[in-house]
Amino acid sequence: MPQKQPNILFIQTDQLLAQALRIYGDPVCLTPNLDKLARDGAVFETAYCNFPLCGPSRYSMASGQLASRISAYDNAAEFSSFIPTYAHFLRDAGYQTCLSGKMHFVGPDQLHGFEERLTPDIYPADFTWTPNWEDTSGADANDDRALSISGPCARTAQIDYDNEACFKAERKLYDIARSSDKRPFFLQVSFTHPHDPYLCLQEHWDRYEGVDIPMPEIASLPRDAHDPHSVRLLELVGMLDKPYPEEWTLRARRAYYGSVSYIDDRVGDLLRALKAADLADNTVIIFTSDHGEMFGERGMWFKRTFFEQSLRIPLIIHAPGRIKPQRVETLASLVDLVPTFMGFAAGSNWVPPVDALDGADLGMFLGVKTKERSIYAEYLSDMVTSPQMMIRRGSMKFITGSGDPDLLFDLQADPKELNNVATDETYSDQLQAFRMEALKTWDRDQMTKDILLSQRRRKFVHGALNKGKRTAWEFEEKAGDNTGWYRGRTSYNDWAFEHLPSRS
Repeated sequence: MPQKQPNILFIQTDQLLAQALRIYGDPVCLTPNLDKLARDGAVFETAYCNFPLCGPSRYSMASGQLASRISAYDNAAEFSSFIPTYAHFLRDAGYQTCLSGKMHFVGPDQLHGFEERLTPDIYPADFTWTPNWEDTSGADANDDRALSISGPCARTAQIDYDNEACFKAERKLYDIARSSDKRPFFLQVSFTHPHDPYLCLQEHWDRYEGVDIPMPEIASLPRDAHDPHSVRLLELVGMLDKPYPEEWTLRARRAYYGSVSYIDDRVGDLLRALKAADLADNTVIIFTSDHGEMFGERGMWFKRTFFEQSLRIPLIIHAPGRIKPQRVETLASLVDLVPTFMGFAAGSNWVPPVDALDGADLGMFLGVKTKERSIYAEYLSDMVTSPQMMIRRGSMKFITGSGDPDLLFDLQADPKELNNVATDETYSDQLQAFRMEALKTWDRDQMTKDILLSQRRRKFVHGALNKGKRTAWEFEEKAGDNTGWYRGRTSYNDWAFEHLPSRS
């Protein structure tokens, strides 16, 4: 019989498209370790992030609250130390807590409840990436080098980072096994792959030699076929109405598959260490991502949209002896992870001691018929100038905000989201119900005021702190340290696309 409190190994990736995995129907991607986890665990058929951008998604996930409730507006929003996270809750429940890898924490607190951190973050801890809704012309956006510079490589900073995060996590598992500390552990291992740029090691590129890499199901759309938000995204990255060689798309997609296989290898490393340390039998493993990847669909790449490719994430809970293998159809999202972790740690009757949470313990949806529930997502960062929100309930997805016309998709009839039925009288009652739910859930005018004030404050503070002697908020770093990770001293793209070419 498993112990009352299991260990928890939480593995997270960055920008992993759920639909790119075999467990969600992809015929190409090679991920034997994830496939085995899925076969022996619970796979959530439709799980969403609550903000299709790295930092806010992770803050929302860690706190169990929607990003707007905790002022997690963008990738440069400070994550306040007074907001409880799953690391605080688990620590309070008697767990030792450790983080290896990326969390995108911004601010001087780089622990947020973790007793131990094994690596710094790959991205800046300061306000470098603060958006400016009052002047969007200077956004440091992705660009089409993501397609033109793609394929195999010998090394990137991202590969170095994930190798280090994995190695230190493996060593930590052995340290736990040797330790006299008998508390159960919560170890989060968080990778930056398969985040763009679309570059992978030669060995992972070669795994797809001779494989028929599929082109996007929906080819690039002309301007008038896109919704206004998609037009803004494509214009900012220089990809609107711009034809690209088919070879670029195929190369980028193959390299992305290669990066997913790289992640699968790292998952295998962790599973082997867990078994070798004799910790596997009493360890729950949860695998997910912070958001998805558009993967060339509609001519779009990266994230920042509420389309399924950007918003959907993989979610596997592997807990032999506790959870039977199954596929779960009830909708889930990342804010469900706090109560789910605590369901394992403290039982299904656990009640959050401070704030009410926006998620639910996913344990209640296991082994039962599908339960209808609303899933919420937000986008409050760059490339909009006012809040944008999404509600998913049943087969319907409703998108509103940013001054754009409402969008309503019936995913059962239109899984590719090509037919906006917001103007279809057949759906008028559902549209009105979603509008009322959005008004009840969000105060858009107050959110806009709060976000603009936050941006002005952070812009000023960042400018002031870069005058005179600079101090660093990054974990165990001093200003001027040459770490190899991105610290905002150059354009992000210039840093990201630097790589050691493959010589094979």
